[in-house]
Amino acid sequence: MFKNHPKGLAVLFFTEMWERFAFYTMLAVFTLYMDEVLGWDDSKKGDVYGLYLGFVYFTPIIGGWIADKLLGYRKTIMLGAVVFGTGYAMLAFSGPSSIWLFYLALAVIVMGNGLFKANISVLVGNLYDEGSPHKDNAYNIFYMGINVGAFLAPLAATALRNIFGNYNSAFAAASIGMILSLIIFELGKKLYLHAENKRHEEKGDTSYVKLSKEQEKERIGALMLIFTIVIFFWMSFHQNGFALTLFAQRSTMRLEWLRPETYQTFNPLFILILTPLVVSFWSMMRRKGKEPVTPAKIGLGMLISGLAMTIMIFASYMGGNLDDNSMSPSWLISTYFVITIGELLLSPMGLSFVSKVAPGRFRGLMMGCWFGATAVGNYLSGFIGKFYSTLSHDQFFLILTALLFLSALAVRIFLPRLKHATRGT
Repeated sequence: MFKNHPKGLAVLFFTEMWERFAFYTMLAVFTLYMDEVLGWDDSKKGDVYGLYLGFVYFTPIIGGWIADKLLGYRKTIMLGAVVFGTGYAMLAFSGPSSIWLFYLALAVIVMGNGLFKANISVLVGNLYDEGSPHKDNAYNIFYMGINVGAFLAPLAATALRNIFGNYNSAFAAASIGMILSLIIFELGKKLYLHAENKRHEEKGDTSYVKLSKEQEKERIGALMLIFTIVIFFWMSFHQNGFALTLFAQRSTMRLEWLRPETYQTFNPLFILILTPLVVSFWSMMRRKGKEPVTPAKIGLGMLISGLAMTIMIFASYMGGNLDDNSMSPSWLISTYFVITIGELLLSPMGLSFVSKVAPGRFRGLMMGCWFGATAVGNYLSGFIGKFYSTLSHDQFFLILTALLFLSALAVRIFLPRLKHATRGT
């Protein structure tokens, strides 16, 4: 899998794997914790869920700036890992009698993610020369590491819930995950240090394409356009931790081995299965000279994600609206399968697009803005999630479907402009 790639990619792969294990272990039980332990209604859960996911992905804008201008990528990532782990440990000690600690822990986690998330993604891109044909595949592989952690997380959360009878043990496991992430990152530093604070202009890299002010402006404009469009993907995708989890809890048949939080395992499982196929497919298309440009892949991902929400419209109409635990698990599993295909065409390609197009002196900041767009989508996932119980479920998923299809159309309309901005990458 790592053949033809720098050895540092493996270090960043496993660093990110354990960080995402921590993040998704917490997220797997987050809504259920607020529901069953704190006793909050759907409206309050939606507010907290949306604000948390919004802020946790907004702060990488600040973290990217800190790395670009102050600390460098490595030190910023290490600081983020320490803060991250502290936040999860605090969350493990929260409860109904210590709501203040719950909120404080969320704030600390938000700060940790801001320092960590965008900067490790920048390091992946910096392992490669400008114009490298391997960069898209590198981000697919890196994204696979994200989803190894995300696959293990709900399984760990379920097992810990069964063993200890509480959700706080999952938060403790998340803290341990961050310790492992930090250890791997430090032990493997020699393999990625050449990518630290990489500045092609300063190192005389002949592969670097000098950009005029007009070209920088055009590229940043293209990035902002993509950032705006993908907001609606994340608004829909992160229903996995809210509306889809509530659908699993209230509408889907109860199975001893399949708890509501366990359904979130299927998305990363499908990522692990499909990533090698997707990488091989794009490699074949590249050899034939038919590989679409990265923005076109993103648009196709939006379209396929809309099809995933269409499945939930039918699932709701066929009985899911009744909330009587009568629906087959196959409805949710098929939804996760289809949206995973859309995600593979969109999320790693978005990371690659930023790494290719962002001017070198703004790379950390622009990667932070990618996560800032994710933040807006995540906040909206909670905002619209508040209406899961007030609208019929088919109406709820119809809104998401329409927004995804309109976003795919927007990419198609602006594709010539996006292609022009990415020439030379």
